[in-house]
This record gives sequence, structure tokens and C-alpha cells, in this order.
Amino acid sequence: MHGVAIIDKPAGMTSAEVVARVKRIAGVRRCGHTGTLDPMATGVLPVCLGEATKLAGYLTAEDKAYDGEMVLGVETDTLDREGRVVRTADASGMTRAALERAMAQWVGEIDQIPPMYSAVKRDGRRLHELARAGEVVDRPPRRVRVDSFALRGFDPPRASFSVVCSKGTYVRSLVADVGAALGCGAHLAALRRTRAGRFGLDRAVPLAGLDAAALRAHLIDPAEAVDRLRAVPVPADRVRHVRHGRPPGEVVREIGEGERIRLLTPEGALLALVEGSAAGPRYLRVFTYGLTAR
Repeated sequence: MHGVAIIDKPAGMTSAEVVARVKRIAGVRRCGHTGTLDPMATGVLPVCLGEATKLAGYLTAEDKAYDGEMVLGVETDTLDREGRVVRTADASGMTRAALERAMAQWVGEIDQIPPMYSAVKRDGRRLHELARAGEVVDRPPRRVRVDSFALRGFDPPRASFSVVCSKGTYVRSLVADVGAALGCGAHLAALRRTRAGRFGLDRAVPLAGLDAAALRAHLIDPAEAVDRLRAVPVPADRVRHVRHGRPPGEVVREIGEGERIRLLTPEGALLALVEGSAAGPRYLRVFTYGLTAR
């Protein structure tokens, strides 16, 4: 079984637990997700199976969209509702206009410091492991991009919002930064990923009750998973050459430097990902399964 399953992750499970469940259902050796969701979060979690795991790094790099809810006036050590309350403040006088101004400060390219309770590694250890041991360490900021951060509803002290951002953006940190800007603090109370790259909730399948037949029916073919890339068909007599690593220049005649394309078999199966360079085209990934994911 090769392809990408878009799982509607339930609350209370880690992303790794979701992957383990899908792996057992599919009966495959290789399986992995394309971007962690915290246990409290729900929504779109793409899971790659079989040869499609070779696509995980490319799908992870795509933008994400979320709907969420923040609570003003309460800060926690994890920046979300699952943490220990470390500070409270009166937010009853907060206005919608003030909140929207604070949120607007975090739109664009920003330097974001990863939260201590995160999977980011420091000296070989994950930050959340250090945090649970009572350690707080310096974390270098990371450049991320927030395309939109819009207020959807305001019923103090709660506010619902939507955000579209680049990979690696911590929505918990955005909420905490807004609270700090307002002076009252804030934490993330709910989060639902509505889109990962081109895949939204309309393609997602609930994990509850999922079996192998339903998983296969919802599986996205590897070629479709990267269909934003230009497709180059490979003649039948050249398919074996590509799979054996013969230079891609034998089948790719025109490709710009830095351009990425997908090579397809005559039947439409994904054969390889190729990138143009000054020295000519080079393989990024070659796929060795014989059939599509159907």
C-alpha cells in the first residue's frame, strides 16, 4: 500500500500514536506523518505509507492553516490549556480593536522562539524533556512566516481566530506573544488544523473505525500528492533506466535551475522527483513500486 492518507486527528493522541495506528491498519513497514500536531490539537494530519514516505520531507515544507481559540488573562507554562497556570490578569476591559492590533503585529516574516514544551532538540535532547526536568534553556529564534492571523469571534476572555502560516510556526507561541503585547497574557485553548499544503478537511478521514478497506479507498496516489509539480511522462522503454539511476538528462530535456518536476510512467505512476541545477537535472527521489496506490 503506497500513498498519502489524510487523517482527521482526534484530540488526546500524539501524532506518533496516530501513525502507529495507521501503520497497523495498513500492514506496512514504512509510515510517517508530515508535521506534528500537539495531543490537544485536531484536524488534518497527512500520513505517508510505503514508497510515499519518500515524499514526507516535501509535504512537510508546505504551508498550514488553523482555526483556534485563545483565552486572555491566563498564562500557562506550556502556552496551552494543558499546562500549569503561572499567571493571571484581568482582561475584562480588553476590546476587539486592541486585540486585532496586537494580532496584526505578528503577520509577516517573524523571528519566533520555540516554546520549552516542544519537540525541538537542544544538544540531542528534546526541549519538552528538559522542561519536564525543570530546566529552561536559551532557544535561538527561528524565522517563520505568518500570512494571516485573523480574529473570527470575540467573547471576552475568549477569542476565536484563524491563521495561515509556514511550516515550523508554533500557534501557541503566537497566542502567547499576543497576550504579552496586550499585557494580560493568553494561552491557546483549542486548535484545529484545517489545511496542510493542498489537503484540507474535505479530504480527511476520521481515525475512529478506520479499517484497511476504508484506508485504501481514501488513499491519495503519490503522483497526485505532488501534482503541483510539472509532470514529465517517461516512455515505457526508459522507465527501467530511471529506476536503475541512469542520468535523468536522458529523459528530461528542459528544466530550469531550481525547478522541481515529477517523472511519470506511461500509466501515470510517480517514477521520480527531479530538480534542475547548473550541472543539469538530478534525482531527488526515485520510486520503485510497480503500481499506483489504487
